[in-house]
Amino acid sequence: MISFVRGPVAQVTLSAAVIDVNGVGMLVHAAPKTLGTLQVGEEAQLTTSMIVREDSLTLFGFADLDERTVFDILLGVSGVGPRLALAILAVHDPETIRVAVTAGDGKVLTKVPGIGPKVAARIVLELAGKLAPTGAAVPAAATAAVDAVWKPQVVAAMTSLGWSEKDAVKSIDAAMAADPGLGERGNVAEVLRATLRWLGQGAR
Repeated sequence: MISFVRGPVAQVTLSAAVIDVNGVGMLVHAAPKTLGTLQVGEEAQLTTSMIVREDSLTLFGFADLDERTVFDILLGVSGVGPRLALAILAVHDPETIRVAVTAGDGKVLTKVPGIGPKVAARIVLELAGKLAPTGAAVPAAATAAVDAVWKPQVVAAMTSLGWSEKDAVKSIDAAMAADPGLGERGNVAEVLRATLRWLGQGAR
């Protein structure tokens, strides 16, 4: 396996780059945001994953090891090939993917071209327990998308326990203010427990 390539950038296209490695041009497929960091003539290093097929050897490049790790895990999902896995990483950063999978939030994945609700649900199901959030910062837009899925579930759970929707929302927001990481993790059960705990300690 070729773990990384390093050398001057010989060419950059919309979907790949050519890295001059000791006089050999290595074609590396990568997401647009990764390719956008490369400049022809400048030295670059990309972490890589090699996909071996009967008729081809293809290199996929990433900005760091974290992206490659998530890429390799995504390949373990039935029906997800390297192109689709790369497309997912082109739209979402690794932590957003981990949070979405942990929250069971397939809607986040449907933002990726080529992924519909059924495929998104399968990805979430098959990756359950394999992609745990690390606590890294998630872009605000992505966090809001995850919130949009888990928050109504927590509100529904609280109203079924007797709280009004207004009081439920107020309590959830207060619990999240006390522990900002709750929203980033997007775990329904954890948010519900934290909210009930906050209420039990005396909401004020």
